[in-house]
Amino acid sequence: MHITLCGTGSALPQRRLTSAEIDHRLNRPEGWLEAACGVQSRYEVAPGEDQITLAVTAARQALADAGIAAAELSLVIGASAVPYQPLPATAPLLAGALGAGEGQLAAFDVNSSCLSFVTGFEVASRMLGEGQYGLIVSSELASRALPWAEAPEVAGLFGDGAGALVLRGGGSGRLAAALLRSYPSGWQACSIGSGGTRYDFHNAPQDFAQNAIFRMDGRELFRLTARHFAGFVKDLLARAGWSHGPDLVIPHQASPGGLAHMIRLTGFAPERVVNVAADYGNQIAASIPLVLDLARREGRVSPGTKVLILGTSAGVSFGGLALEI
Repeated sequence: MHITLCGTGSALPQRRLTSAEIDHRLNRPEGWLEAACGVQSRYEVAPGEDQITLAVTAARQALADAGIAAAELSLVIGASAVPYQPLPATAPLLAGALGAGEGQLAAFDVNSSCLSFVTGFEVASRMLGEGQYGLIVSSELASRALPWAEAPEVAGLFGDGAGALVLRGGGSGRLAAALLRSYPSGWQACSIGSGGTRYDFHNAPQDFAQNAIFRMDGRELFRLTARHFAGFVKDLLARAGWSHGPDLVIPHQASPGGLAHMIRLTGFAPERVVNVAADYGNQIAASIPLVLDLARREGRVSPGTKVLILGTSAGVSFGGLALEI
């Protein structure tokens, strides 16, 4: 499937929050949080910043990098694990903020939690005709729902941020393979219970409030990943026909420990894996496009590069893209 990567962009909140600062806030000894979760720093929105401002900043960067205006877009996909609000979708709001024309494009959201960008990329690749442009935007405010009181070592893994990508149908680039596999036994391993219909805010506001934070069963995630992830990656590479493997691996930045585990499972050389989790934290669906943008700006992604994008998500699902840039 021929698809060309034309531009990337990313955005971070102004405030960089170190683990040492959080140690002080939690009245813990300095070095405790970094030792517990491996993250040295992450970014957190301040007053005046929100999910949309980050998304628009990243999207405008990607459009400028691609050399096109928003009016030239045929498709905008919002690919965040947690949207701006439950209804309507976030993508039309972004399209309007960017200046896209009325009735000139399709704008909708996809959600597969941390793999939302991966899903959005595959959907866009299938929808875009020759010469048509599409924009995928992932913007996340993990800081809105973190369990600082009950599980600070989990909360410390996460950060806020946004990433965006412009694609064009056709051209010299190619999506060599895409694969998504789900393991429903892990459905409860990562969750935010409130925000849908499960908890009734009007009749049970206390239940709604108690389930409005993120919860994670790290042991269950580790078990599923240890059992299935290496085989998943092997199958994805076989579908792509990459007998010599990728030039670069861009993984979801789940955690420093999770990335080390992934490298052990797959056998990829560490120097081929982009690993910035200690400096940015887990930015949920935004981590992959943000890291892709960083890698391009560092000159690690250029025409002809074989890029393997890999991730895991709540659900539990594994997803990946084999891209020939």
